[in-house]
Amino acid sequence: MQDIRLLALDIDGTILGKSLGVAPAVLAAIKAVQQRGIRVAIATGRMFCSAKQYHALVASDVPLIAYNGAWIQDPQHDIPQRQLSVPAAIARDIVEYLGTEPWRSSLHLHVYHGDQLYVKELNERVFAYQERTGCQANLLENLPDILHHSPTKILAVCHHEELPAQLLPALKNRYSVQDIHCVQSTEFYVEFTSPMATKGQALKTLTEDVLGLTAQNVMAIGDNYNDLEMIQYAGLGVAMGNAPIPVQAVADHVTSSIDQDGVAKAIAKFLL
Repeated sequence: MQDIRLLALDIDGTILGKSLGVAPAVLAAIKAVQQRGIRVAIATGRMFCSAKQYHALVASDVPLIAYNGAWIQDPQHDIPQRQLSVPAAIARDIVEYLGTEPWRSSLHLHVYHGDQLYVKELNERVFAYQERTGCQANLLENLPDILHHSPTKILAVCHHEELPAQLLPALKNRYSVQDIHCVQSTEFYVEFTSPMATKGQALKTLTEDVLGLTAQNVMAIGDNYNDLEMIQYAGLGVAMGNAPIPVQAVADHVTSSIDQDGVAKAIAKFLL
């Protein structure tokens, strides 16, 4: 059996379903591994301010990975240990490009800077996002005003689930991997971060530089494309049963879906 000393968990679609609650069986399993001395980390695409409640819920004692790896911070400290940004010129180009057709009428943008969310209009989707994340949006009618600060993340909220499959090839043709990290994180979300900001890179930093462990000491569980690098990095990478097939394909193990308490089953299989 592998010497697992750190369990890294995504939030949405992994420990948190559409009910906005973490299942009792999952919380019990997390508590059980902690009692065995295994530490638990949260690694999410969410804002730091939104993810803190789940970091507290699972009683994590290690820094939190937010914004798909662009942000690492211990909630007990005021300053991030790692904070990566989208280069200002690339950020401006992304916002300008997505403001043209056919994209403009099919999506809207969230821009994140300083753990704050900025939007140019308040609509149903923004209200739903606020309710789900617990973070309030700042209204900024001219979004380019914030871009010269080099934002932490840009999020394209697609209005229909077919759009990411159309948008991603166009983006990969326009930008290189040295320009931007671009990834689909839900059926409707396409996210942009620094080319160095992935959950895999952040988990490597947390594991090796902060905790003094190795990849072989890590089990990571995730459910979407933004979890792919984290699953690949971990000595034991687990994909949820509700993960897309390409994500399942890179995992060492595929557990049950979130509706079937997949995290609890993976923990029981490998850590208890």
